[in-house]
Amino acid sequence: MTTDSIPVAVEFTGGLELLFSNQRKHQVTLPARGTEGTPSTVGYLVKWLCENLIRDPRKDMFVLDDSVRPGILVLINDADWELEGEEKYELQANDEIVFVSTLHGG
Repeated sequence: MTTDSIPVAVEFTGGLELLFSNQRKHQVTLPARGTEGTPSTVGYLVKWLCENLIRDPRKDMFVLDDSVRPGILVLINDADWELEGEEKYELQANDEIVFVSTLHGG
């Protein structure tokens, strides 16, 4: 592994996996720095997922106004992302990011 990339484990549950080729767990490698030269954040990860990993045309089920849609719980290494700075959290090598949909039809 080089220092210019960050391996991250990403998991989708609660139905979100349907948007990502029915695959719950993904290992992704992101650039250590975003396009502006700033450290890669969870916000950057969300954009990257929408551009590179999501296969379903219903991206609005995952994002709203360039952020994770309300009703989706985001865990960073098993902690609520609100405790970690939400989308501003700077990703570290081998972080585990879990997206859990709490939205259910019926």
